[in-house]
Amino acid sequence: MPRNEGVRFTSSSLRVPLSPPPPPHHHHRHHLPLFSNLQFTSQTLIASTQSSIDQFLKKIQKNPRKLHKPQNIQTLIASSLARTQFAIDQFVKNFKKTHKRFQHSRYLSKSSLLCSASLALTKPDESAVVAQPKGGGSEERVLISEVFVRNKDGEELERKDLENEALAALKACRPNSALTVREVQEDVHRIISSGYFCSCMPVAVDTRDGIRLVFQVEPNQEFQGLVCEGANVLPAKFIEDSFRDGYGKVINIRRLDEVIDSINGWYMEQGLFGLVSGVEILSGGIIRLQVSEAEVNNISIRFLDRKTGEPTVGKTKPETILRQLTTKKGQVYSMLQGKRDVDTVLTMGIMEDVSIVPQPAGDTGKVDLTMNVVERVSGGFSAGGGISSGITSGPLSGLIGSFAYSHRNVFGRNQKLNVSLERGQIDSIFRINYTDPWIEGDDKRTSRSIMIQNSRTPGTLVHGNQPDNSSLTIGRVTAGLEFSRPFRPKWSGTTGLIFQHAGARDDRGNPIIKDFYSSPLTASGNTHDDTLLAKFESVYTGSGDPGSSMFVFNMEQGLPVLPEWLFFNRVNARARKGLDIGPARFLLSLSGGHVVGNFSPHEAFAIGGTNSVRGYEEGAVGAGRSYVVGSGEIAFPLSGPVEGALFADYGTDLGSGPTVPGDPAGARLKPGSGYGYGFGVRVDSPLGPLRLEYAFNDKKAGRFHFGVGHRN
Repeated sequence: MPRNEGVRFTSSSLRVPLSPPPPPHHHHRHHLPLFSNLQFTSQTLIASTQSSIDQFLKKIQKNPRKLHKPQNIQTLIASSLARTQFAIDQFVKNFKKTHKRFQHSRYLSKSSLLCSASLALTKPDESAVVAQPKGGGSEERVLISEVFVRNKDGEELERKDLENEALAALKACRPNSALTVREVQEDVHRIISSGYFCSCMPVAVDTRDGIRLVFQVEPNQEFQGLVCEGANVLPAKFIEDSFRDGYGKVINIRRLDEVIDSINGWYMEQGLFGLVSGVEILSGGIIRLQVSEAEVNNISIRFLDRKTGEPTVGKTKPETILRQLTTKKGQVYSMLQGKRDVDTVLTMGIMEDVSIVPQPAGDTGKVDLTMNVVERVSGGFSAGGGISSGITSGPLSGLIGSFAYSHRNVFGRNQKLNVSLERGQIDSIFRINYTDPWIEGDDKRTSRSIMIQNSRTPGTLVHGNQPDNSSLTIGRVTAGLEFSRPFRPKWSGTTGLIFQHAGARDDRGNPIIKDFYSSPLTASGNTHDDTLLAKFESVYTGSGDPGSSMFVFNMEQGLPVLPEWLFFNRVNARARKGLDIGPARFLLSLSGGHVVGNFSPHEAFAIGGTNSVRGYEEGAVGAGRSYVVGSGEIAFPLSGPVEGALFADYGTDLGSGPTVPGDPAGARLKPGSGYGYGFGVRVDSPLGPLRLEYAFNDKKAGRFHFGVGHRN
């Protein structure tokens, strides 16, 4: 049987670029798979083989060779190739368009990747002319008697598992089947797509039994090592774990694609601008992985007008905003970190809206960040109201009104000035407070607060219920300097010096030193006590929600700088723990304190009232040097913003009432300990939760309690 000499299938390789990460933008979160645009071109013929095909066709037509039945194989091949000429031309056009699109795409990377295969029919050492198809119709078929998979030298593969992978990938090419060129091309594509081979060349061999189709494949190298470049924040262990299973095995492109997807997924989970931008298989089975991480090149602040949204001149100094950001130049940009920075700037209280817009920094591979901010009105007047805890003659008689002027952004440095006046039937407080939330030059976020206050509060908590129905008030003039800063996550600390000048006055405003029971109202015996306090306070907050865990420890030390100044030590602690039980929330709170030394009687710990033991009037349980108050509460939703609550409280002075100078609690026959229980409702409001509660004490007496804000 005559052989089909010189007729063979050949392949050519094509390097396809990777898709690098999209241009960085705060809203772009879509991941571009590494091989999403990689298409193996074995489906059609590439343009560079057209000339040789046409030459081969013309030579066959000039020198026909007979083939015993049923027809001349050259005619069959020529007819098949002529009928596929139109598909070839269409592929060439599409390939050029695709290639041009790759060159101009903004996602184009310069790094090259792996080989793919394309298919052609060639005969060596022939000149070319173009053959035109003479008519339409489907491609004619060539009968294939045998199908084998061999290495590129035509020999059997050393590894049978790879041969089986290639054979399993075939769909159309089976022994004793009639095939078209396109079907052969598609099976070449399937072999390459299996991921184990870097090239595949189909070769047709004429034998006595018919045409034998041999797929000459070149397996990928065995994985022996990894070189990863540009991964500055990607953990080395993550890379090692991703590639560990493939060590010593033939590199599979599909598996490599999955690994790269996992690396890109890690960057997405961390909110980082990073992506695998290139991969290459080097000699010796070394995989070279190129990672692109977008570092922050520059950060700028842009002020926008509140009404028009157009850029404008801001009042805040840009460095005041920039120092709040944890994102710094040279870091890999993190969207999660950027969101936290936005939240931090909003908590300054001087911005109405904040957003971050990342933009490419030219061709550097870095990113420029622009923070758009809309400033709030810096200063203004306000008015409000509240409830005084020192009024015991009725739930509404303690109403107070307030008027204040505040400036949120003094000197454009986020410094706060607040001047306020609160006035009630008896209460009055005038306060000036100036706060710098972050002292310039400090890297620990230390704040400074200067306070001056003149207050007058009822003395009924400790010295109330006088038989002659007379009342007394405690006047205090206070000035202090405090410093605060966070020192651990969820922990903050405050320290400072406070001077206080305090004394008692009767209902006519005259200074007094004793109450109706002849109990002293001052520790020094003078009309006023002077105290210089060194203060320390530590606060732990859980999630910040009112129902979350909280712990506060406070210590004050009186410093006797002058002989008549008071010398004492006072400690106080409060703890709270919340627990969700289905739709309900269980809240347990505990507080306690103790005083050692010479202190003013009106500074004793008062027990009883809305924020202590409910069911009693304010301070009606007792007043002592020591105290403990515990409370349990279950809150449950009722309708919309309305909640219901069941509660129980207990408080005791631990028998310390008589140790207070003059024993004011004993003179008023206060029990020293007691409990209360009841129910209530809470309604959310702009002023905070409005609490209306009704409680019974251990003497079976009932009492309403009304409060604004969360219970201390």
